[in-house]
Amino acid sequence: MSEWSQLPRELLDLIARHLSSDTDFLRFRSVCSSWRFSVPDKPHNSYPSRFPVIPNDGISDTSWGFKLSRRTIYLLRSPPSNAWILKLDSENPHRFHLVHPLSRSHLKPLPLTFPKLLDISRYHIHELGQEYTLQYINYRPLASSIGEAGNLYMEKVALCLEKHPPLGFVILTIHVSGKLVIYRSGASKWTVINDLSSPYDDVIAKDGRFYAVDSTGRAVTLNLDSAAGIDLTVVAHPVFGGDKKFLVESCGELLMVDKYLTMGPGDDLGYSEGFEFYEEFDCFMSERTLKFKVYKLDEEGQKWVEVASLKDRILFLGENCTFSALVSELNSECRGNRIVFADYYREGDGVWKIPGIGVSNLESGSIGPINSYIGYSELFWPPPSWISSASQIEDGMNQLSI
Repeated sequence: MSEWSQLPRELLDLIARHLSSDTDFLRFRSVCSSWRFSVPDKPHNSYPSRFPVIPNDGISDTSWGFKLSRRTIYLLRSPPSNAWILKLDSENPHRFHLVHPLSRSHLKPLPLTFPKLLDISRYHIHELGQEYTLQYINYRPLASSIGEAGNLYMEKVALCLEKHPPLGFVILTIHVSGKLVIYRSGASKWTVINDLSSPYDDVIAKDGRFYAVDSTGRAVTLNLDSAAGIDLTVVAHPVFGGDKKFLVESCGELLMVDKYLTMGPGDDLGYSEGFEFYEEFDCFMSERTLKFKVYKLDEEGQKWVEVASLKDRILFLGENCTFSALVSELNSECRGNRIVFADYYREGDGVWKIPGIGVSNLESGSIGPINSYIGYSELFWPPPSWISSASQIEDGMNQLSI
């Protein structure tokens, strides 16, 4: 049998085509020079280093267009230390920006001891998910550039790469009307899908397919190759009960998290520690999270099946993304069957604020601030000491530039 460094080029290319993440592909090419020269610089179905400007026609009349960005959620670990979850904005392929994993906010300023380069060969690193954002571009004729980025489009965005030439991408999001809206790369406008029994709550891309769920729990998948244009197929009938639905891919399954809310005074949330509460408001009303229910998609039976326990899984619900992780990958104090979520309150001006992060124990039904759960807050911020003390390297093969 040939030595691993002398594997046939055709076999190496076949292996590279089945790698599921950019990180795995990078590490594959870093094994040795023969592997590096046997495969291209980028994965065969790679994402563009920068997305083109997305037109606004069909979705908005308040901007010149949209800037589309991709962000990756990583689980980083330096054995035997605990894990750290981070989200990197990769708009510039040579320099990344650190973003809070459950929000849209960039983390800055970074600590002075935070390294500018991360050597990913020194850590166990695993991609937990992808997030896509649309940001309004405001046209300014007198500016030095064609425009400047404004506020973010607030709805979640899902993206799939085209399977057939010419290679491109397709975006799915939710229109202000609650309808689904879709955009194909190279098109001049968005297409609003006129299927609306109830407003849609969430969208997701899984295994190259789009799924969407409305406020009743009715779920659909989209066939983009239909001769009739865009064909919607119901994959699960409604599950009435909660107030907000989330779609999460976890261990190959598509889950729906049903969030139950009630109104109450903001100071009853219990998330004040470590977060700014806008002192000019003596009191505000908030939609407080009461509980969650979790369902698994039975696509053949066209129904959601309630999940009694997540066992060793933890689900994460953010503003623009959802993802999951196994407790064996996280800190030793973390326990499974939990949901970690960004919680919100709405002030008198109707603007949503995030007072903090909550944790739900699905077994007991209890919900509390993340600081009351040992080991969970360390997953996000501040960076662990082993990051700040990490040595930097000069080899560009294994480094992320922050």
